[in-house]
Amino acid sequence: MKKSLFVLSLFAATAFVNANDVKTAVEKGVAFLRETQQEAGNWGSPRAGVGPTTIILAGLLRSGVKPDDPMTAKGLEFIKKNLREDGGIYTPEGFFQNYETCCAVMCLSLANEAAKKQSGKTTGPYEEQLNKAAKYLLGQQYTEGREVKKDDPKYGGIGYGGQSRPDLSNTQFFLDALKAAGKDKDDPAIQKALIFVSRCQNLENEHNTTPLAGSINDGGFAYIPTYEEPQGRDAEGGLRSYAAMTYAGLKSMVYAGLTKDDKRVKAAHEWISKNYDVEKHPGREYSGLYYYYQTMAKALNVIGIDEIETPDGKKHNWRQDLVKQLLSVQQKDGSWVNDKNRQFMENDPHLVTGFVLLVLADSDNKK
Repeated sequence: MKKSLFVLSLFAATAFVNANDVKTAVEKGVAFLRETQQEAGNWGSPRAGVGPTTIILAGLLRSGVKPDDPMTAKGLEFIKKNLREDGGIYTPEGFFQNYETCCAVMCLSLANEAAKKQSGKTTGPYEEQLNKAAKYLLGQQYTEGREVKKDDPKYGGIGYGGQSRPDLSNTQFFLDALKAAGKDKDDPAIQKALIFVSRCQNLENEHNTTPLAGSINDGGFAYIPTYEEPQGRDAEGGLRSYAAMTYAGLKSMVYAGLTKDDKRVKAAHEWISKNYDVEKHPGREYSGLYYYYQTMAKALNVIGIDEIETPDGKKHNWRQDLVKQLLSVQQKDGSWVNDKNRQFMENDPHLVTGFVLLVLADSDNKK
């Protein structure tokens, strides 16, 4: 792989690491994916659907691999074969239509922008697909269009697809997709999503009056705002806060236009400061570790936080800490994998390597 602008600027952001080590890590990760791509253009089992492949392609594109590179072109063809008449982008036999479509929108948006830059044209090859997919996703949001009233805890959220209950993970991907599709903070769908996001925060205030809002009141975020929280309850009986969802909530609030002065943002930042860790996933140990890394890096990049000050007064450059941790656990074949917990498909080195390439891109403070 040629030395990209991404790699060059990442070196400057991570001067504590030998520049060649960073360059080599990225190249080895890309080479691993190049060697393990399936004939159909996807990575991993086809039963996993479109989602993992779109995450991997996004990581490759963010790492400087061109959309017309044979590997990415083949992957994009796989995605195009899963375009549906309803505008969604998903495998018909799967249960994750919304999740897959959200990830596909983010991937195709990157490919579209890269193609425009490469060709010098004002429009890219995926404009139509992106518009259709955004329209599909808007129809999946739990709002008046689905006969859901504002006082319903589901209001504003989005789930995996069909009648699945909404959750913060899918809702953050939904907001990522809307942003990638060109929606701004004042878009009604983004403001309605903020209502759901605020109700997922363990912070009792005028934006969250759900029954469990004040039971913990630590400012962190839970997966969903109701009693059916699948990740368990806190020992005190409230919904457990954990890091991936707290970063997801923080990022989502910023997308919706909240500033660092908003009490919800302040409370989330305080929780993050108290629970800073780049070796484990706070609140979940090793479960969803790389999903956490990716959400953490993107959220802190979006809000513009360069350092996190922990309660002991120490200031941590999260970019340096995170990149150093990731370089220390890269496998010999160039991949990354969660060898401590297989939940959420993190035993799949293809998916996890895609996550890491995105983390490294979001750890670049020049972007």
